[in-house]
Amino acid sequence: MEFGLMIEPQMGMTYDLILDLARYAENAGLAAFARSDHYSFPRATTPHATDALATLAGLARDTSRLELVVLVSPITFRHPAVIAKQATTIDEMSAGRLVLGVGTGWMEEEHTAFGIPFFDQAERFDRLEEALAYLNHAFGRLPGPFHGKHYRLEDTAVRPLPTGRLPIIVGGSGERRTPRLAGTYADEYNFGIRPPDEIRLRIDRARAAAAQAGRDPDALRVSVMTPAIAGRDPAGYAAVLSRMAAADPMGRDAQTLESRYRERGLIVGPADEARPVVEQLAANGVERIYLQHFGPFDHDLLDELFGALRAGSS
Repeated sequence: MEFGLMIEPQMGMTYDLILDLARYAENAGLAAFARSDHYSFPRATTPHATDALATLAGLARDTSRLELVVLVSPITFRHPAVIAKQATTIDEMSAGRLVLGVGTGWMEEEHTAFGIPFFDQAERFDRLEEALAYLNHAFGRLPGPFHGKHYRLEDTAVRPLPTGRLPIIVGGSGERRTPRLAGTYADEYNFGIRPPDEIRLRIDRARAAAAQAGRDPDALRVSVMTPAIAGRDPAGYAAVLSRMAAADPMGRDAQTLESRYRERGLIVGPADEARPVVEQLAANGVERIYLQHFGPFDHDLLDELFGALRAGSS
Protein backbone atom coordinates (compact mmCIF):
# COMPACT_ATOMS: atom_id res chain seq x y z
CA MET A 1 0.00 0.00 0.00
CA GLU A 2 1.22 3.48 -0.91
CA PHE A 3 0.30 6.57 1.09
CA GLY A 4 -0.14 10.23 0.27
CA LEU A 5 -1.12 13.30 2.26
CA MET A 6 -4.19 15.13 0.97
CA ILE A 7 -5.24 18.60 2.17
CA GLU A 8 -8.20 20.95 1.65
CA PRO A 9 -6.68 24.45 1.32
CA GLN A 10 -10.00 26.15 0.57
CA MET A 11 -10.65 26.01 4.31
CA GLY A 12 -7.88 28.56 4.83
CA MET A 13 -4.23 27.72 4.00
CA THR A 14 -1.46 29.94 2.67
CA TYR A 15 1.09 28.74 0.14
CA ASP A 16 3.74 28.68 2.87
CA LEU A 17 1.69 26.18 4.89
CA ILE A 18 0.97 24.11 1.79
CA LEU A 19 4.69 24.04 1.01
CA ASP A 20 5.53 23.03 4.58
CA LEU A 21 3.16 20.07 4.32
CA ALA A 22 4.43 19.05 0.89
CA ARG A 23 7.98 19.04 2.21
CA TYR A 24 6.80 17.06 5.22
CA ALA A 25 5.29 14.47 2.86
CA GLU A 26 8.49 14.33 0.85
CA ASN A 27 10.75 13.98 3.88
CA ALA A 28 8.43 11.37 5.41
CA GLY A 29 8.82 9.17 2.34
CA LEU A 30 5.20 9.40 1.24
CA ALA A 31 4.41 8.62 -2.38
CA ALA A 32 2.31 11.70 -3.07
CA PHE A 33 1.05 15.06 -1.92
CA ALA A 34 -2.46 16.00 -3.02
CA ARG A 35 -4.73 18.98 -2.68
CA SER A 36 -8.34 19.76 -3.56
CA ASP A 37 -9.44 22.30 -6.17
CA HIS A 38 -12.09 24.64 -4.75
CA TYR A 39 -12.48 28.39 -5.01
CA SER A 40 -14.19 28.79 -1.65
CA PHE A 41 -15.75 26.93 1.24
CA PRO A 42 -19.05 28.47 2.33
CA ARG A 43 -18.80 27.21 5.90
CA ALA A 44 -15.39 28.82 6.48
CA THR A 45 -15.72 32.31 7.94
CA THR A 46 -12.54 33.66 6.36
CA PRO A 47 -11.59 31.28 3.56
CA HIS A 48 -8.10 31.74 2.11
CA ALA A 49 -8.63 29.64 -1.00
CA THR A 50 -5.54 29.51 -3.22
CA ASP A 51 -5.68 28.22 -6.79
CA ALA A 52 -4.86 24.52 -7.00
CA LEU A 53 -2.87 24.48 -10.22
CA ALA A 54 -0.97 27.65 -9.38
CA THR A 55 0.17 26.21 -6.05
CA LEU A 56 1.13 22.90 -7.66
CA ALA A 57 3.30 24.86 -10.11
CA GLY A 58 5.05 26.38 -7.11
CA LEU A 59 5.50 22.97 -5.51
CA ALA A 60 6.93 21.69 -8.79
CA ARG A 61 9.96 23.89 -8.12
CA ASP A 62 9.95 23.73 -4.32
CA THR A 63 9.93 19.93 -4.02
CA SER A 64 11.96 17.31 -5.82
CA ARG A 65 10.63 13.76 -5.47
CA LEU A 66 7.00 13.07 -4.66
CA GLU A 67 4.02 13.06 -6.99
CA LEU A 68 1.96 16.26 -6.99
CA VAL A 69 -1.74 15.50 -7.29
CA VAL A 70 -4.90 17.54 -7.75
CA LEU A 71 -7.93 15.68 -6.34
CA VAL A 72 -9.83 16.70 -8.38
CA SER A 73 -10.22 19.67 -10.70
CA PRO A 74 -13.86 20.36 -11.63
CA ILE A 75 -14.40 20.51 -15.37
CA THR A 76 -16.73 23.44 -14.68
CA PHE A 77 -13.80 25.67 -13.63
CA ARG A 78 -11.63 25.50 -16.76
CA HIS A 79 -11.92 24.71 -20.45
CA PRO A 80 -9.99 21.50 -21.19
CA ALA A 81 -7.59 23.50 -23.36
CA VAL A 82 -6.63 25.50 -20.26
CA ILE A 83 -6.36 22.34 -18.17
CA ALA A 84 -4.14 20.72 -20.79
CA LYS A 85 -1.85 23.73 -21.12
CA GLN A 86 -1.50 24.23 -17.38
CA ALA A 87 -0.99 20.51 -16.73
CA THR A 88 1.74 20.03 -19.32
CA THR A 89 3.49 23.18 -18.11
CA ILE A 90 3.49 21.94 -14.50
CA ASP A 91 4.54 18.51 -15.74
CA GLU A 92 7.56 20.12 -17.40
CA MET A 93 8.33 22.24 -14.33
CA SER A 94 8.20 19.18 -12.05
CA ALA A 95 10.13 16.79 -14.29
CA GLY A 96 7.06 14.63 -14.78
CA ARG A 97 5.64 14.53 -11.25
CA LEU A 98 2.16 15.98 -11.81
CA VAL A 99 -0.90 13.72 -11.54
CA LEU A 100 -4.00 15.40 -12.97
CA GLY A 101 -7.31 14.60 -11.34
CA VAL A 102 -10.53 15.74 -13.01
CA GLY A 103 -14.16 15.42 -12.00
CA THR A 104 -17.62 16.82 -12.59
CA GLY A 105 -17.61 19.37 -9.77
CA TRP A 106 -20.24 19.26 -7.06
CA MET A 107 -20.25 22.34 -4.82
CA GLU A 108 -22.94 24.54 -6.29
CA GLU A 109 -22.40 27.33 -3.74
CA GLU A 110 -18.89 28.18 -4.97
CA HIS A 111 -20.09 28.31 -8.56
CA THR A 112 -22.87 30.69 -7.57
CA ALA A 113 -20.49 32.88 -5.55
CA PHE A 114 -18.10 33.32 -8.48
CA GLY A 115 -20.67 33.39 -11.27
CA ILE A 116 -19.47 30.11 -12.78
CA PRO A 117 -22.18 28.14 -14.62
CA PHE A 118 -23.22 25.01 -12.72
CA PHE A 119 -24.78 22.62 -15.19
CA ASP A 120 -27.09 19.80 -14.19
CA GLN A 121 -25.48 16.48 -13.35
CA ALA A 122 -26.11 14.90 -16.73
CA GLU A 123 -24.41 17.77 -18.57
CA ARG A 124 -21.51 17.83 -16.11
CA PHE A 125 -20.87 14.15 -16.79
CA ASP A 126 -21.15 14.74 -20.54
CA ARG A 127 -18.63 17.56 -20.31
CA LEU A 128 -16.31 15.44 -18.16
CA GLU A 129 -16.33 12.63 -20.70
CA GLU A 130 -15.58 15.02 -23.54
CA ALA A 131 -12.84 16.69 -21.50
CA LEU A 132 -11.20 13.33 -20.84
CA ALA A 133 -11.23 12.50 -24.53
CA TYR A 134 -9.91 16.00 -25.32
CA LEU A 135 -7.04 15.58 -22.83
CA ASN A 136 -6.07 12.22 -24.29
CA HIS A 137 -5.87 13.85 -27.73
CA ALA A 138 -4.04 16.91 -26.40
CA PHE A 139 -1.47 14.77 -24.55
CA GLY A 140 -0.72 12.83 -27.75
CA ARG A 141 -2.31 9.57 -26.62
CA LEU A 142 -4.95 9.65 -29.36
CA PRO A 143 -4.40 10.88 -32.94
CA GLY A 144 -6.28 13.40 -34.99
CA PRO A 145 -8.79 16.09 -34.07
CA PHE A 146 -11.50 15.79 -31.44
CA HIS A 147 -14.95 17.22 -32.12
CA GLY A 148 -17.46 16.97 -29.32
CA LYS A 149 -20.69 18.73 -28.49
CA HIS A 150 -19.05 21.00 -25.90
CA TYR A 151 -15.34 20.97 -26.78
CA ARG A 152 -13.24 20.59 -29.91
CA LEU A 153 -9.55 20.23 -30.65
CA GLU A 154 -8.27 20.56 -34.19
CA ASP A 155 -5.54 18.40 -35.63
CA THR A 156 -2.66 20.52 -34.41
CA ALA A 157 0.32 19.74 -32.20
CA VAL A 158 -0.26 20.77 -28.60
CA ARG A 159 2.94 21.88 -26.93
CA PRO A 160 4.46 21.25 -24.54
CA LEU A 161 3.65 17.56 -24.67
CA PRO A 162 3.95 15.65 -21.39
CA THR A 163 7.46 14.59 -20.45
CA GLY A 164 6.13 11.08 -19.84
CA ARG A 165 2.68 9.64 -19.27
CA LEU A 166 1.22 12.54 -17.21
CA PRO A 167 -1.25 10.32 -15.34
CA ILE A 168 -4.93 11.27 -15.28
CA ILE A 169 -7.18 10.49 -12.33
CA VAL A 170 -10.94 10.21 -12.55
CA GLY A 171 -12.41 10.64 -9.11
CA GLY A 172 -15.94 10.56 -7.81
CA SER A 173 -18.57 8.71 -5.84
CA GLY A 174 -20.73 7.47 -8.70
CA GLU A 175 -21.08 3.72 -9.02
CA ARG A 176 -21.66 3.42 -12.78
CA ARG A 177 -20.54 6.25 -15.02
CA THR A 178 -17.54 7.28 -12.92
CA PRO A 179 -15.86 3.85 -12.98
CA ARG A 180 -16.61 3.56 -16.69
CA LEU A 181 -14.94 6.88 -17.40
CA ALA A 182 -11.97 5.94 -15.22
CA GLY A 183 -11.45 2.64 -17.01
CA THR A 184 -11.91 4.15 -20.45
CA TYR A 185 -9.77 7.27 -20.14
CA ALA A 186 -7.76 7.45 -16.90
CA ASP A 187 -4.65 6.00 -15.30
CA GLU A 188 -6.04 6.08 -11.77
CA TYR A 189 -9.51 5.62 -10.29
CA ASN A 190 -10.16 7.38 -6.99
CA PHE A 191 -13.15 7.25 -4.65
CA GLY A 192 -14.01 7.67 -1.00
CA ILE A 193 -13.81 4.79 1.44
CA ARG A 194 -16.84 2.50 1.40
CA PRO A 195 -17.83 -1.11 2.23
CA PRO A 196 -15.76 -3.90 0.62
CA ASP A 197 -18.53 -5.14 -1.67
CA GLU A 198 -19.03 -1.64 -3.07
CA ILE A 199 -15.28 -1.24 -3.58
CA ARG A 200 -15.05 -4.50 -5.50
CA LEU A 201 -18.07 -3.60 -7.64
CA ARG A 202 -16.61 -0.25 -8.63
CA ILE A 203 -13.18 -1.69 -9.39
CA ASP A 204 -14.69 -4.53 -11.46
CA ARG A 205 -16.68 -2.01 -13.50
CA ALA A 206 -13.63 0.21 -14.06
CA ARG A 207 -11.44 -2.69 -15.15
CA ALA A 208 -14.17 -4.03 -17.44
CA ALA A 209 -14.42 -0.61 -19.08
CA ALA A 210 -10.65 -0.56 -19.54
CA ALA A 211 -10.74 -3.95 -21.24
CA GLN A 212 -13.61 -2.84 -23.48
CA ALA A 213 -11.59 0.23 -24.48
CA GLY A 214 -8.63 -1.97 -25.46
CA ARG A 215 -6.55 -0.92 -22.46
CA ASP A 216 -4.75 -3.07 -19.89
CA PRO A 217 -7.19 -3.40 -16.97
CA ASP A 218 -4.39 -4.18 -14.53
CA ALA A 219 -2.60 -0.92 -15.39
CA LEU A 220 -5.40 1.12 -13.80
CA ARG A 221 -4.28 2.24 -10.33
CA VAL A 222 -7.02 2.26 -7.70
CA SER A 223 -6.88 4.72 -4.83
CA VAL A 224 -9.02 5.81 -1.92
CA MET A 225 -9.26 9.25 -0.33
CA THR A 226 -10.22 9.09 3.33
CA PRO A 227 -9.76 10.94 6.59
CA ALA A 228 -8.49 8.96 9.56
CA ILE A 229 -8.02 9.27 13.30
CA ALA A 230 -5.31 6.87 14.40
CA GLY A 231 -2.35 6.43 16.70
CA ARG A 232 0.37 3.88 17.24
CA ASP A 233 -1.15 2.84 20.58
CA PRO A 234 -4.20 3.78 22.69
CA ALA A 235 -2.46 6.77 24.26
CA GLY A 236 -1.30 8.03 20.88
CA TYR A 237 -4.78 7.60 19.47
CA ALA A 238 -6.39 9.50 22.35
CA ALA A 239 -3.96 12.37 21.88
CA VAL A 240 -4.58 12.53 18.12
CA LEU A 241 -8.35 12.45 18.64
CA SER A 242 -8.21 15.28 21.18
CA ARG A 243 -6.02 17.46 18.99
CA MET A 244 -8.03 16.83 15.82
CA ALA A 245 -11.27 17.65 17.62
CA ALA A 246 -9.79 20.92 18.87
CA ALA A 247 -8.99 21.87 15.26
CA ASP A 248 -12.10 20.38 13.63
CA PRO A 249 -13.44 22.86 11.03
CA MET A 250 -17.00 21.73 11.82
CA GLY A 251 -16.58 22.41 15.54
CA ARG A 252 -17.26 18.83 16.64
CA ASP A 253 -16.03 17.64 20.04
CA ALA A 254 -13.93 14.48 20.40
CA GLN A 255 -16.83 12.16 21.15
CA THR A 256 -18.91 13.45 18.24
CA LEU A 257 -15.97 13.35 15.86
CA GLU A 258 -15.08 9.78 16.80
CA SER A 259 -18.71 8.64 16.52
CA ARG A 260 -19.12 10.29 13.13
CA TYR A 261 -15.97 8.66 11.75
CA ARG A 262 -17.06 5.24 13.00
CA GLU A 263 -20.54 5.67 11.51
CA ARG A 264 -18.99 6.37 8.12
CA GLY A 265 -16.71 3.32 8.29
CA LEU A 266 -13.55 5.42 8.28
CA ILE A 267 -10.17 4.51 9.76
CA VAL A 268 -10.46 5.06 13.50
CA GLY A 269 -8.52 3.80 16.51
CA PRO A 270 -5.11 2.59 17.64
CA ALA A 271 -2.93 0.76 15.16
CA ASP A 272 -4.42 -2.63 15.97
CA GLU A 273 -7.81 -1.27 14.80
CA ALA A 274 -6.56 0.95 11.98
CA ARG A 275 -4.22 -1.47 10.23
CA PRO A 276 -6.85 -4.15 9.52
CA VAL A 277 -8.87 -1.55 7.62
CA VAL A 278 -5.81 -0.71 5.53
CA GLU A 279 -5.14 -4.41 4.95
CA GLN A 280 -8.75 -4.98 3.90
CA LEU A 281 -8.55 -2.11 1.42
CA ALA A 282 -5.39 -3.64 -0.05
CA ALA A 283 -7.04 -7.08 -0.23
CA ASN A 284 -9.90 -5.56 -2.21
CA GLY A 285 -7.64 -3.97 -4.80
CA VAL A 286 -6.83 -0.52 -3.41
CA GLU A 287 -3.19 0.39 -4.06
CA ARG A 288 -2.92 3.89 -2.59
CA ILE A 289 -4.53 5.79 0.28
CA TYR A 290 -4.64 9.58 0.27
CA LEU A 291 -5.01 10.62 3.90
CA GLN A 292 -7.44 13.55 3.77
CA HIS A 293 -6.37 15.67 6.72
CA PHE A 294 -8.16 18.77 8.02
CA GLY A 295 -5.71 19.67 10.77
CA PRO A 296 -3.95 20.34 12.95
CA PHE A 297 -0.92 20.22 10.70
CA ASP A 298 1.82 19.66 13.26
CA HIS A 299 4.42 17.23 11.99
CA ASP A 300 4.42 15.14 15.15
CA LEU A 301 0.68 14.52 14.80
CA LEU A 302 1.12 13.51 11.15
CA ASP A 303 3.95 11.21 12.22
CA GLU A 304 1.57 9.53 14.67
CA LEU A 305 -1.16 9.15 12.05
CA PHE A 306 1.06 7.74 9.33
CA GLY A 307 2.97 5.64 11.86
CA ALA A 308 -0.26 3.86 12.73
CA LEU A 309 -1.26 3.36 9.08
CA ARG A 310 2.05 2.53 7.43
CA ALA A 311 3.45 -0.19 9.70
CA GLY A 312 3.89 -3.30 7.62
CA SER A 313 3.13 -1.46 4.37
CA SER A 314 5.47 -0.33 1.63
